Amino acid sequence: MSCDAKPAKGRNAALARILACIEAIVGAKHVISDPAGMEGFLREPRDLFHGKALCVVRPGSTQEVAAVLKLCHETATPVVPQGGNTGLVGGQVPGSDGNAIVLSLGRLRALREIDPASNTMTVEAGMVLASAQAEARRADRLLPLSLASEGTCTIGGNLAANAGGTNVIAYGNARDLVLGLEVVLADGRILSDLSKLKKNNTGYDLKNLFIGSEGTLGVITAAVLKLYPKPRAVETAFIGLASARAVLELLDLARGMAGGEITSFELIPRIGLDFVLAHFESAREVLAQKHSWYVLLELSSQNGEGLAARMLVLLESAREKHIIEDAAIAASLDQRENFWKLRELLPEAQRHEGGSIKHDVSVPIGDIPVFLEEVFRAVSLAIPGARLVPFGHVGDGNIHCNVSQPVGADSRAFLARWDEINAIVHDIVIAHKGSISAEHGIGQLKRDLLPKVKDKTAIELMRTIKQTLDPRGILNPGKVL
Repeated sequence: MSCDAKPAKGRNAALARILACIEAIVGAKHVISDPAGMEGFLREPRDLFHGKALCVVRPGSTQEVAAVLKLCHETATPVVPQGGNTGLVGGQVPGSDGNAIVLSLGRLRALREIDPASNTMTVEAGMVLASAQAEARRADRLLPLSLASEGTCTIGGNLAANAGGTNVIAYGNARDLVLGLEVVLADGRILSDLSKLKKNNTGYDLKNLFIGSEGTLGVITAAVLKLYPKPRAVETAFIGLASARAVLELLDLARGMAGGEITSFELIPRIGLDFVLAHFESAREVLAQKHSWYVLLELSSQNGEGLAARMLVLLESAREKHIIEDAAIAASLDQRENFWKLRELLPEAQRHEGGSIKHDVSVPIGDIPVFLEEVFRAVSLAIPGARLVPFGHVGDGNIHCNVSQPVGADSRAFLARWDEINAIVHDIVIAHKGSISAEHGIGQLKRDLLPKVKDKTAIELMRTIKQTLDPRGILNPGKVL
């Protein structure tokens, strides 16, 4: 079937024509328009946002993505790109008007190349992160991006949101793992820059416009990702500490003694550990006594020998300096998995404790103890009995500063104060020159907050770039800006 973008008379006829044209591009079986079939694409994991759509489109190639976007550009049809639908700020779901198409990239999941000599892999946007990790392992390499949702989230979504995760302290955010991109622009043009070069000083670095743009500037269809030698040794410790200040002292000591071997440095509060142990039978207490704070520390090395001894020396030194109170080193894979389970189950455990008001923020690392003290005082004053459950990636300053409802409180009444508690926490973040979004993005959830915390000139430049690359405003409307 051939198709052109000539408008039909009447809104229903026009929509029917657009649907027919899209079906001609990707095949009718890859266009979902019935409400039941679309439902899973229209709501996000926290169920904070539930949208409507004209249809869900599942292209099978970059060329099909380009053809769909060209059509949508010509007909002014909004497009909402979507990967694994794991985002937590509503950036991947459409609004409520029902005129947008959801462009699901799940069929673009090919491994195009692994190049061990250049330590790169070229993958399509719909490849699930866990699958990309497995492909790297098969080549005796490491793809270090690691997230709790890695069994579902996709490479395209990771890059669109500039995902963080547990290994940022060693390898950086998703942005730092990208050498080249293939992107389809709003009008259907393809930007093909799948470079494997680490040195390429030929003008503007265009790829970084699209990484972190949440699908508002273009649709990422493939990427060249950096790989690293696969670690030959990994040591994991679960450490108890008396204060958040001691946590920073431990981080400083670990950097001095272990340096680049630190691959994770995760903060867990006692209250969060209590939540996990109360709601998951498979989780096990690690240390004999309870401590106010815990750190999950992991060291990795390409040298198969000596890492265990270095971890032990580090912990003994921390104990002698009265920085830590107790620690355990995983002696088996089962123990290591239990350590990580205590960290990874924290978000889910909070759901069992009632309403939870979430904050994905970052502050300068040295400010973390004072920041936490100030948030605790302010939130407790606003809602007596509210439970602060801060956890996350201390090594890069990213704290998931979540607030759980008081015991026995009404969940709806508590969550109705979301904006109020957000304002309290974010005001403290800004006072410390931090960010209201560390790794989850802006999406719909924080769109209206952005102009209040972002430099005015920066916002103006962002709008100028958006207008230049997407003059008809079809790409992910209502997100970020």
